[in-house]
Parts: sequence; C-alpha cells; structure tokens
Amino acid sequence: MLFFLIRHGDPIYDPDSLTPLGHRQAEALAKRLALYGLDEVYTSTSNRAMLTAKPTCELLHLEPKQLDFANESHTWADLTVEREDGKPGVTWLFYNKRTVALFNSKEIRDLGDRWYDHPDLAAHNYKKGIDRIYDASDEFFAGFGYHHERYTGRYKTDDPSRRRVALFAHQGFGLAFLSCLLDIPYPMICTHFDICPTGMTVIDFQSFGEFATPKVLVHSSDSHLYREGLPTVYNGGPRF
Repeated sequence: MLFFLIRHGDPIYDPDSLTPLGHRQAEALAKRLALYGLDEVYTSTSNRAMLTAKPTCELLHLEPKQLDFANESHTWADLTVEREDGKPGVTWLFYNKRTVALFNSKEIRDLGDRWYDHPDLAAHNYKKGIDRIYDASDEFFAGFGYHHERYTGRYKTDDPSRRRVALFAHQGFGLAFLSCLLDIPYPMICTHFDICPTGMTVIDFQSFGEFATPKVLVHSSDSHLYREGLPTVYNGGPRF
C-alpha cells in the first residue's frame, strides 16, 4: 500500500476553515494527486481537513470517509503543555522551549518509547494520548491487512492491500501519528520533523514475506505549490 498523509491547507482556526490561499493550495494538491490517482480518501472530522480534500475527491470522483481519531482537537487535549511566555493557555509540546530542550536530552533518549515516564512529564499523562493514537492507527491499518507489531517497526501482512490511500489531517496530529506508525519515539519526531500546509508524506508498506516495513519515500513535499507558483511561506517564516 502507498499511504499519503497530507496536512490541510493554510488554515483559519476560528472558525475552522481555510484562507483563500489555503483553498488555492488544496486545488494545486488535487491536480498533483489526480495525475496518479487514489483509491480511497480519508479525512479528519475537522472542516479545514475536509475542505482540503474536497478538490481531490471531486477530480477523482471519490467519496471521503471521516476519521474522528484524526481530529486535531483530541491531540491538542493530549499533547500540550502550559505556555511559558506569560500568556494564558497551552501550546504544543514541540513549540515549548523548555520541553524541546528536554526532548533532546540524553535522559529522554535513553527512555525511548517510554519518554513520557520522565519525572518532568509524568504528571501530564502523555502516555494516554500516545496510546490513543497507537490504538486507533493500528485498527485503521489492520483494515488494510497490516497488523502492527509495536516497537519492532514492522507489520504482519494478512492479504495486504496494494491500494493508494490518503488521509487529510493536521500538523500536531500528523507528527504523533507518524511516531506511532513508524515506531519512532515522539520526542524525536516532533522536534526534528514538521509538516507544512498541504505537505504530502508518502509511505510505502514494503512487503518482505509475511511482514511489511513502512518506509517514508517523501516527507511533507509541497512541490505542487511550486508548480502553481504559490508562495511557500510556512508559519510566518521566510519564503523558501
């Protein structure tokens, strides 16, 4: 199976939607995906993810299926920390300076998959959030004939699918999802990788006998934006 994880376009978070640029990004992405086709499209239950998938589904005559476990509101509740800039509320773990430093410490690296047991993190019960995504993603891929052997980095294949499947979702959810899918500890994923608007990550479930190992072929590719001459400004940063 070729699996495509795609972030929504340039967002409006309140109300949940896309900016005019986000709609243009979604249209550019649809042209790219239509060249090779998809067999199935899934989306988060968030409006911005569904709007991003809409042009692709229209071009390919597909009906999207919704996955509530991919809605970023759940991940936001699970994997955030109190802000340290004096402002009220919380922020993503990977946007918090102190947490990022901790995530890249030897102590966290030594804990591996049980990073959430670190004394500075244990009170937050981050394990619950990671386990939620692990369980839901394992059930999702089992539906395609891939049964996850956790922490070995491989999936036992039972009549595996060779379909091309896309999931339109989010940055915060996507980083945690990739951690579970690839069996790479979350602190390593979220501090060393990011996902740009309409960025496409392509994963090939390569079969070797009765097992398959998911391999990342492309991460957060936005070549469709270059093709359409759209700006590639990400999170307020410089163009690149």
